Amino acid sequence: MLALITGASSGMGRDMARILSKMGYDLILVARRRERLLELKKELDTNVTVISMDLSIVQNNYKLYEKVKNKNIDILINNAGFGLFGEFVKTEIETELKMIDLNVVAYHILTKLFLQDFVRKDKGYILNVCSSAGFMAGPRMATYYATKNYITKLTMAINEELRVSKSHVVVSALCPGPVATEFNQVAHGTFAIREASSYEVAKYAIDKLMKKKMIIVPTLLMKLTLFFNRFVPYRLALYIAYKIQKRKERN
Repeated sequence: MLALITGASSGMGRDMARILSKMGYDLILVARRRERLLELKKELDTNVTVISMDLSIVQNNYKLYEKVKNKNIDILINNAGFGLFGEFVKTEIETELKMIDLNVVAYHILTKLFLQDFVRKDKGYILNVCSSAGFMAGPRMATYYATKNYITKLTMAINEELRVSKSHVVVSALCPGPVATEFNQVAHGTFAIREASSYEVAKYAIDKLMKKKMIIVPTLLMKLTLFFNRFVPYRLALYIAYKIQKRKERN
């Protein structure tokens, strides 16, 4: 059994690697920070291949696929990504375009290429790490929320196509709320909501993926939030989202 995880050097990607290794999966771990990946490799008991690659460079996604396509991968976890706090008129367009390339384009390419292989052999799992942001609009994080909307809806549509065709391939979206990772440090911001444990979210996600759940929402708080969000007028939902995302002051 073999799983490929992008964004595996920290946070949920790292924790998913630990969980899958305990389940007996060999791993291909992908991230920019090779040293972090090598440190993780030392603590895992199964066979681990480390690939240092920046997936925000679009061509690298094709290179990654070509590098591993013959390795009979069973699970693809698209986890690489980052966010950015700030009003849309003030945030840097270069950073936003890089975010779109990583959060959207990389997911799209890898999902497409590996899904084609999985469909041919009629087995395989793809987990796209999305966010509860995928069901909302996000003032102060407009571009990030938009990227997560794209991937969440893409995953849902693919899941339905596979269901109708009676495929045994599973494509799921993990949609957590705030999680205790390096996200805030990279995004230059913080959330007003308490963050969930990265390991517990990762464990929950793997369990629900194996049970073929389309939308995976950890924690009761986020389940309730997404449920009641259906009944909240758009303008009120936008106001609440604006207030929840408070700017972190930087020294």
